[in-house]
Amino acid sequence: MQAFTLPEFYVPHPARMNPHLEAARTHSMAWARQKGMLDSPSPGGGVVWTEQALAKMDYALLCAHTHPDCDGPSLDLVTDWYVWVFFFDDDFLAQFKYTRDIEGAKAYLDRLELFMTGPGETSPEPGNPAEAGLEDLWARTIPSMSEAWRRRFVTSTHNLMVESLWELDNIDRGRIANPIEYIQMRRRVGGAPWSANLIEYAVGAEVPDEIAATRPMEVLRDTFADAVHLRNDLFSYQREVREEGENSNAVLVLEKFLDCPTQEAAELTNDLLTSRLQQFENTALVEVPASLAEHDVSLPGQIAVGLYVKGLQDWQSGGHEWHRRSSRYMKEGTGSPWLSPNRLGLVQRTRQQAPAPHPKVGRLPLPEFRMPYPVRTSPHLAAAREYAPGWAREMGMLGDGAIWDERRCRAADLAHCAAMIHPDADPDRLELSTGWLTWGTYADDYFPLVFGTKKDPVAAKLCSDRLSLFMPLDGERVPEAADPIERGLADLWNRTAGPLSPHARAGFRRAVERMTASWVWEVANRTQNRVPDPVDYVEMRRRTFGSDLTKSLALLELGDVVPPELFQNRVLFELDTAAQDYAAFSNDLFSYQKEIEYEGETHNLVYVVERFLAVDRIEARDIAARLMNARMEQFEQLADEELPRMCDDLGLDDEVRAVLTRYVDNLKDWMSGILEWHRNCARYTPEELERAHTPEPPSFSLVPSGIGFSAWRIGSAAR
Repeated sequence: MQAFTLPEFYVPHPARMNPHLEAARTHSMAWARQKGMLDSPSPGGGVVWTEQALAKMDYALLCAHTHPDCDGPSLDLVTDWYVWVFFFDDDFLAQFKYTRDIEGAKAYLDRLELFMTGPGETSPEPGNPAEAGLEDLWARTIPSMSEAWRRRFVTSTHNLMVESLWELDNIDRGRIANPIEYIQMRRRVGGAPWSANLIEYAVGAEVPDEIAATRPMEVLRDTFADAVHLRNDLFSYQREVREEGENSNAVLVLEKFLDCPTQEAAELTNDLLTSRLQQFENTALVEVPASLAEHDVSLPGQIAVGLYVKGLQDWQSGGHEWHRRSSRYMKEGTGSPWLSPNRLGLVQRTRQQAPAPHPKVGRLPLPEFRMPYPVRTSPHLAAAREYAPGWAREMGMLGDGAIWDERRCRAADLAHCAAMIHPDADPDRLELSTGWLTWGTYADDYFPLVFGTKKDPVAAKLCSDRLSLFMPLDGERVPEAADPIERGLADLWNRTAGPLSPHARAGFRRAVERMTASWVWEVANRTQNRVPDPVDYVEMRRRTFGSDLTKSLALLELGDVVPPELFQNRVLFELDTAAQDYAAFSNDLFSYQKEIEYEGETHNLVYVVERFLAVDRIEARDIAARLMNARMEQFEQLADEELPRMCDDLGLDDEVRAVLTRYVDNLKDWMSGILEWHRNCARYTPEELERAHTPEPPSFSLVPSGIGFSAWRIGSAAR
């Protein structure tokens, strides 16, 4: 019996069929036989694939549905890529899933990477079907694509191969990932970002390199990937979880994390799939055109992006249709091939429309939090506490024309936070850290108050873009500061950036820019009256909270010993994001009343969970706290077990190991310090909230000044 009945899916566009299907079927079967993939022996007995099994799985049908407009030779090549990737997946699991031969798996993957050659490189002689297939496909594909595309494709192919070890390790431990970890890691191991790269080949149009790393293009890729993977998890649960004993499946993850029946977990998985598809649509229609204009992308580049977006859309519809037909997956309850988006998407669209703002929610009772690390505090705290309001006053953040008064600044007690997250800092460094936290918190209050209440993302973006002028990389002239945010940033940048290497200085500036741009994203959502999609919220929350900035401050103290690319390793990436999520979620729990009742915000994890799951604030609070604690448990496991193993696997020397240990210790101080700060500062108490938000006769103007704001003032006067 099936574990659950498949839900109705949100499929807004009908699947179409490539006319070259039959030729691709014939070609791919012959290619798989030539490369030794048919009747290849399995370590457990039998074979990985037979000709009959490959015919039933019908990857040519998948590619004909997902790439309906490409010509015959292109469809043949793309189909061969999919035959290879599915064979690799099945062959890898057959060889290493049951034997738990982790060392053998690493050797298999290390050698496979040698067949993704760069300019002037040659690969070794293939020793198995996976190597033979990859060598052939690489030679047929790379010559027609740019070097920038090749780099992106190498990364996505590397991820889907190497991160298979993560799945094996979880199976070996009997460990089921937490939901945030699962979504992130599924992108790496699941292969949909790799599919997105192949879409560029199939439609004959590459994403312009100047916008490939921007938020809109990243969100298109990630929402595409998440939707592909969540759909696959629904169709493959029966085979993977019930029959093969795998535990990398979103339905299983939600089933265990929420302790709910399998059918309910399947429905929630489908709700998240729908939400990700609607995030894709919103990004394509709202953010992508704005990004094309901002970067002055040429007309051919704009056409290429349009073809890419259309290719992603075709893949979603075609992939759904293939799942309905392939022998690889369960079938009962799949419904009609194309279901009305108006009917199936209405619930999620309604939940993403924010209700009337400022509901009287009261203070949120707080649960227990897992915190295994002790709080340490700098002995220079008292001096930093006196420094903070003096510096804020000097920058113009207090008094007339500002949004804070001295009591509000002291209530925030950001010196205390700095003293705990940098407990070993000398007095000057502690003052600098206090200044950055004060500036970031003031600016974080400023953007929603000044731009959010007016629903003016254009003015918010002008403000954010102008801030970059106050962070020169190579002695560029800095304009005169027009407001406290610009004045504060100019002062902090001068005191921070001078001693840095050019590479470190550019990285630190990017961290600040990502944070200010994320505040523009919040204003844009507020303008649309939109509650964020849960995954988009979690990933952007790391930026809106300033995690990139504070992490960069910690990295500055470590120097350039650790190669930057090492931070893209799964272990360090998950350590980073787990720590960032823990800190940001703690803020959401403590600041719930401030943001929802007093500020009319929707950017709060508790509130996002309330709307997405249609639960009350207490149940949403419990889920948010459970996520927070799950990320801490993951951090502990990574820090205690996987980081030392990673250092051994990569052969890192003692100096790099020592720096990484210090970095992880900094993250421990950061998390424990931020939690303790929230527990002790007055910023979120009902008394301070009431005082800070009690209307008084205005003695100053909230209208920002500086370049680009005359239209904002005119618009404000008209309201």
